[in-house]
Amino acid sequence: MAGRFAPRPTRTTVRGGHVGVPAEAAAGIPRQAAAPPRVRRWTPDGPLDLGLVLGPLRRGPADPTFRALPDGSVWRATRTPAGPGTLRVRGHGGEVLGEAWGPGAEWLLDRLPDLLGAADDPDAFVPRHRVVATARHRRPGLRLTRTGLVLESLIPSVLEQKVTTDEAYQAWRLLVRRFGEPAPGPAGTGERPMWVMPAPRTWALIPSWEWHRAGVDDKRASTILRAVRVAARLEQAVGMPAAEAQARLEVVPGIGPWTSAEAVQRSHGAPDSVTVGDLHLPGIVGWALAGNRDADDAEMLRLLEPYAGQRHRAARLILLSGRVPARRAPKMPRWDIGLI
Repeated sequence: MAGRFAPRPTRTTVRGGHVGVPAEAAAGIPRQAAAPPRVRRWTPDGPLDLGLVLGPLRRGPADPTFRALPDGSVWRATRTPAGPGTLRVRGHGGEVLGEAWGPGAEWLLDRLPDLLGAADDPDAFVPRHRVVATARHRRPGLRLTRTGLVLESLIPSVLEQKVTTDEAYQAWRLLVRRFGEPAPGPAGTGERPMWVMPAPRTWALIPSWEWHRAGVDDKRASTILRAVRVAARLEQAVGMPAAEAQARLEVVPGIGPWTSAEAVQRSHGAPDSVTVGDLHLPGIVGWALAGNRDADDAEMLRLLEPYAGQRHRAARLILLSGRVPARRAPKMPRWDIGLI
């Protein structure tokens, strides 16, 4: 989750989900005349901030599946049920232009409105605290994305379990580049090509030493291997309510409430799936709403009770408010098991 709270960029605050998308300029990924994209134009029914909406899908500044460019566009390479696809999204005037390449192009364009928060209802949210009301006023373009894809949110969330932000992002980057495939269209070429994450079968065949080289311990690797073996069943969860989808994900050993919430927040656009079991989030919410930096999960949930049905949105607005308590302890040390 990322925003104006630059004072302490932890994995928790990065989940605020803001990516700087500059105003229109001339630079961008070069086009390929031989492979014209499929195109769709869509007009949102209210303010839309592409950086805020799509920001939670980025796993670090060097994520090979996500890129925001100086021309104001956001690029996303993903694996859809129809195959790999690359999507370029750009705001122009009061509408959004979507361009897509690859076998998954039609699937991506069909779901472009949902990706940009068309199924979300920001008006259902009523601020109960000044800090939340101020953050909402300053971020009118915040909507909750709904990707309709479970595994692409679940795997990087598993990689983020109990490690530093840098470790998780590096593992995702190394594994996708090593075992994924180049993104369809112009994004898959050039000096910094984008990549589509591996297919479930490919994840299942990654040797143990490659997990080790990427800095992923046996526990997280085993969780991912168990998940990809039932990938089809997990993807079916996208048609369920968020709470039922979380319950299905948590049937897989190694996936708990923290990981399932992080996944359905993106796959379902779930406004009430608040993350519990996080190292920093309870203290941030406690500090912003009650001046209590030592709040635990129980206290956080109590403070968020007025936002029942919208607790995830409230937490994101708190993260985007910049009200983050000063650090009192050293940063969590990084242990690179790939060097062992």
